Amino acid sequence: MKKLTQGSPETFFIRVQATFFGILVGCCLMPGLPAVAQAPGPDSPAIEARARAMVDKLTLAQKIELLGGVDSMFTHPMPSIGLPRFKMSDASVGVRTWGPTTAYAGGVALAATWDRAFARTLGESLGKDARARGVNFLLGPGVNIARSPIGGRNFEYLSEDPYLNATMVVPYIEGVQSEGVVATVKHYALNDEEYNRHNASANVDERTMREIYLPGFEAAVTKAHVDAVMNSYNLVNGVHATQNPFLNLKVLKGDWGFEGVLMSDWDATYDGVAAANNGLDVEMPSSKFMNAKNLIPAVKGGAVKESTIDDKLMRLFRVELRYGFTDRPQFDPADSTYSVADRAVALQGALESVTLLKNEGHLLPLDAAKVKTVAIIGPDAWPAVPGGGGSSEATAFDPVSTVVGIGNQLGPDAHVLYARGLPDMIDVFRNTHWGGGLKTETYPSNDFTGSPETTMRPSVAEWSEGQWRAQDTTPRSIRYTGRFTAGEAGKYLLLAAASGEDVFHVTVDGKQVLNQERAEGQVPNSASLDLSAGQTVTVVADYLPYSSGTRFGMGMAYEPDLVSAEAKEFAAKADVVVVAVGFDAATEGEGHDRTFTLPWGQDALVEAMAAANPHTIVTLTGGGGMDVERWLDKVAVLLHTWYPGQEGGTALAEILFGKHDPEGKLPVTFDRSWAESASAPWYYSKGPDKTLRTIGEDGKPLDYKIAQIEYGDKLMVGYRYWTTTGKHPLFPFGFGLSYTTFGFSHLSVPATAQAGSTVPVSFDVTNTGSVEGAEVAQLYVSDPSAKVDRPERELKGFEKVRLAPGEAKQVTMDLDARAFSYWSETEHKWTIDPGKFVIRVGDSSESTPLSADLTLE
Repeated sequence: MKKLTQGSPETFFIRVQATFFGILVGCCLMPGLPAVAQAPGPDSPAIEARARAMVDKLTLAQKIELLGGVDSMFTHPMPSIGLPRFKMSDASVGVRTWGPTTAYAGGVALAATWDRAFARTLGESLGKDARARGVNFLLGPGVNIARSPIGGRNFEYLSEDPYLNATMVVPYIEGVQSEGVVATVKHYALNDEEYNRHNASANVDERTMREIYLPGFEAAVTKAHVDAVMNSYNLVNGVHATQNPFLNLKVLKGDWGFEGVLMSDWDATYDGVAAANNGLDVEMPSSKFMNAKNLIPAVKGGAVKESTIDDKLMRLFRVELRYGFTDRPQFDPADSTYSVADRAVALQGALESVTLLKNEGHLLPLDAAKVKTVAIIGPDAWPAVPGGGGSSEATAFDPVSTVVGIGNQLGPDAHVLYARGLPDMIDVFRNTHWGGGLKTETYPSNDFTGSPETTMRPSVAEWSEGQWRAQDTTPRSIRYTGRFTAGEAGKYLLLAAASGEDVFHVTVDGKQVLNQERAEGQVPNSASLDLSAGQTVTVVADYLPYSSGTRFGMGMAYEPDLVSAEAKEFAAKADVVVVAVGFDAATEGEGHDRTFTLPWGQDALVEAMAAANPHTIVTLTGGGGMDVERWLDKVAVLLHTWYPGQEGGTALAEILFGKHDPEGKLPVTFDRSWAESASAPWYYSKGPDKTLRTIGEDGKPLDYKIAQIEYGDKLMVGYRYWTTTGKHPLFPFGFGLSYTTFGFSHLSVPATAQAGSTVPVSFDVTNTGSVEGAEVAQLYVSDPSAKVDRPERELKGFEKVRLAPGEAKQVTMDLDARAFSYWSETEHKWTIDPGKFVIRVGDSSESTPLSADLTLE
């Protein structure tokens, strides 16, 4: 038996031809320095002396000038000391900013692999891709907690569990930085929702912060030795992150000893003096607040010490010197902007992350010899959906869609039928029949008061995905009133959408059904209404445009009629139907949260395909769980592909046809409904908002209305809530099916151990099935004798094992003191209560067939 031990903005790339000046203590390049990028070396007296000499040559004004970025994605140069500017790039699934790139299965998909070794490989590939584009600072990874399934950037982050995040982020960062590129862990901290992110305060107790929301950052700093951290937009306990003394000074630079650069997210600085005094080192993308206008008087008046400014520069210079950025070009002639090897890494990530959630009747794997016709239906079937939206959205060179992937897999003799299956949204708006037309009242106010200008129109279809527009302060509000009559009994789609920061509220017969508040970004809003034949409803939409013109659309449609006749015909004729639904870069991304329900019309599409063909396979795209209850019992197979990167179509095809065993495991709990999520009662502000006064860019007082987000769910995030309450989600954390089966046996745990010592745990994992596969052995610790309330179980170890049929491996995990500790709010430290602990081992948070008691003395 083998033994396995647990491991501790848009331009194409142009080669950088300028030679960076070397900086000695006033001299040029040191002899023997490398000509190409390399992994950072340790700090040394020589580096310290060089950095100090650079600082000493600067005037106060020059020092402050270096505290902000330039040209959106560069650090500030200073020719007087031979300092060039250094390049940055957005990243999570690819090196995004500088043209097309390889798009990987990153973020939540990476977490779904539960594979440390792959995390290291992915980091190395990203580092090489960055270096090939002359990038010095890679703005990733993100390690915020997926507290809620509707969080708009969950797909960029990793999981709901702090241990899983901490364990996966370390090799990722080490991989990036081993290639001579600075990794930037973000968004520090508690950036767990996108709605109103600039003006929301995450109000949370220290224990919850330390145990749930900070361990990923802590591991990045203390274990991976990340050299840059990015502050978030939000406030934490009433103070913006970029000026938060507890986060930045007490924890990051104090408790964890962070010696690198703390930068702001783009336009996440709100007060220059407060940020300077409370740990922020570099303001991006420019010095709107930490500038000479604000800081020179502050330094001369004693509000900010010049030594504080010097410390920021020393941090920046040390990092740049350790990586050799000042001594040679970042571009390495051996690097490739396009890499075939990268494609293999992208494919590996997709293959390892796809998660099989249902396989009724063992429909999968499909037999290619018997499947002659495949219908591939759905908005996510083509084109490919490699990633979500926002600053992480990478433009892949050649992304493989589900249609192309399956077609390539089957070859020339098979028949592949594709239909989107649903109309464009604008067609729903235009084709809605409002009886007697749509009454449009435009009021000269923002509250629907005054005498409106009234017109009649056949429809309202002015929605567009256009660019952000400046605010129009002219008072204006618009009310649309229409009557809709159902032709047949059944479900009807009510759909509305507005752009930018517009607001709307839609009522049906006086009851509010749809609601969109002002936010940084928007997604279409929909509801399903049950109407009887001939029933007439009155629909009223109150719309508040933020900018000039109108960008609003609204419509209704009989749901069965939404699905195209072509899609129904293809499904009926096919041997098997693959329905690709879920989210994409338009419906899930930065600046807005997403819905828990699937985007409009998709439930009806799945139902129609399942009615036409019993061999219906549904694939989900998105950053977490979503509502599948309406049709789950009607389909044979459900897979979650997350955002699989550019090779997603190929990976899915290989899994569907048995070339690769599905091995993804849920890194988040899959709830039945949004209402059942532990965070749902606490996700939005319960008011009232608080007013925060700061100084604007013009130097005048500026008041913010700050929403108060109370983290009343405390430690009960994801599976911690479900296992503690004894309730059950739709699919538990850590769950994922395979084409083979696995068994766990021979758990070995010492009966007693000294509190604070390392506890060895071992057990066997056996492939009891008939095909090769991979299992993720998961270890959870329970503390039933604790003096404080603790979750019923917490993940404290995992290992991915690959086994041939009949093969067994022994897995050994060493549990350190943190595996048994909680954060004491009275003693402000990690604490172990001696007594009984329970070690549980299995393949999900709810399936732990092995358990043993352990007493810590």
